[in-house]
Amino acid sequence: MTPDYWQQAKAHLARRDKVLKRFIKAYPADADLRTRGDAFQTLARSIVGQQISVKAAQAIWARFAAAAGKMTPANVMALPVEGMRTCGLSGQKALYLKDLAVHFDTRTVNPRRWPRMADEAIIEDLVRVKGIGRWSVEMFLIFHLMRPDVLPVGDLGLRRAMERAYNDGKALTLAEMREIGGAWTPWSSVATWYLWRSLDPVSF
Repeated sequence: MTPDYWQQAKAHLARRDKVLKRFIKAYPADADLRTRGDAFQTLARSIVGQQISVKAAQAIWARFAAAAGKMTPANVMALPVEGMRTCGLSGQKALYLKDLAVHFDTRTVNPRRWPRMADEAIIEDLVRVKGIGRWSVEMFLIFHLMRPDVLPVGDLGLRRAMERAYNDGKALTLAEMREIGGAWTPWSSVATWYLWRSLDPVSF
């Protein structure tokens, strides 16, 4: 789905930033942001997919989901680690998934609180889970929670796109990226999406 703020964000960004105005014109189709299940399932998928190909991640996820039955924290907690490893998960990822399940089961991480929480508070909430870092949560904020003002300066694709579009391909520091991105608030997620698309228009 396209977030309901998308048109307003496009108009704002086109007024504030000539580079983004050009990208918005060049790629007229709006974002189609799709989630795969609930928050627990989405975060579990992100752990499974770390540092492996999409094809491999899909195969491992299918076996893992079949072993769990219904993908719930309680069911994942009940799976033996060795059984998880036979699905193709590393021992480390199995432990990460167990830790995620415990956080959800005990409500240490509680998605019901998130609508009232700022982005940074949600990041703090989730990086306590083993195997989930800031970048993973930022992607979760953009694509699952559809938060409008996320600027993932640690993302290599965004960095490369900004360097190409704003600095003649030369390196930018994180501070310089944040300075450029300051003009995009409160729609940094939308700006990020168009910059990603400028690098790879086919996959978006």
